[in-house]
Amino acid sequence: MGVTAMEANTGGGVIDTHHHVWDLSVRDQDWITGRELAPLRGDFTLADLEPEARAADVTATVLVQTIDVPEETPEFLALAQDSDLVAGVVGWTDLTSPDVARALAALREGPGGEHLVGIRHQVQGESDPRWLVRPDVLRGLAAVAEAGLVYDLVVRPHQLAAAHETARLLPSLTFVLDHAGKPPIASGELRPWADAVRLLASLPNTVCKLSGMVTEADWGQWSVEDLRPYADTVLDAFGPRRLMFGSDWPVCRLAATYAEVVAAAQELMAALHPAERREVFTGTALRTYGLTVTGSPVPQEAPCA
Repeated sequence: MGVTAMEANTGGGVIDTHHHVWDLSVRDQDWITGRELAPLRGDFTLADLEPEARAADVTATVLVQTIDVPEETPEFLALAQDSDLVAGVVGWTDLTSPDVARALAALREGPGGEHLVGIRHQVQGESDPRWLVRPDVLRGLAAVAEAGLVYDLVVRPHQLAAAHETARLLPSLTFVLDHAGKPPIASGELRPWADAVRLLASLPNTVCKLSGMVTEADWGQWSVEDLRPYADTVLDAFGPRRLMFGSDWPVCRLAATYAEVVAAAQELMAALHPAERREVFTGTALRTYGLTVTGSPVPQEAPCA
């Protein structure tokens, strides 16, 4: 790798804006099926993540929901309350329910509720490519905006058009595109994914995560150069102030170690000015999620182009 020191790239620690944890004795992860995903069929805890994160100079993280069940988010908030590493939680609530506002209020009133920074739904698993623009979903998303939270988009490329339409209809809600919209890196194709991402990025209330890319590449033999056209696309489309790093641990382990994911992101952003690298690795996360890190709150604000 061309860059070896995170300090040189960011001028300090890193915020990992996307990781998961699960305990299969508490709840099954029914999406972990088949031989390819077998390495994920185990328990992955904060205690497992912390030494890897600290070794990579990660000072804070955002813990993101994994399955669409109401019990998971209170558990994650309680974990964040007792953790020196987790600064925010992107949880889940049923957006189609008429009681979204009440459910969000209940999460905030529970243990660790101050760590709730966003909501996500597994849209990638919905058969309707226009699920996001259903009237009941739009009503739920409006409640998320009213609560001062952001919304993480986990979508596949064919769902990006609906994501753009939804973000256009709800300009007061910040939408965070997880995993760069899951580009087809393994096939080497850029379009139509790149065109759809640029259209989404044209809206000022959108942000993108530089995450999940290694598992969209060829797991056995990916290189940083395989990732570069896709990273360059989102960097050009969103700019450093609307792009942020995420590891997607432990899912990333299918293709790379935590250290390798961080190193790949470092190399992909190496040509940026140091101040721009700080945006990608810390600043965008602080603004977008309104995180409090090392005792310094950063007010949430609309992302800048």
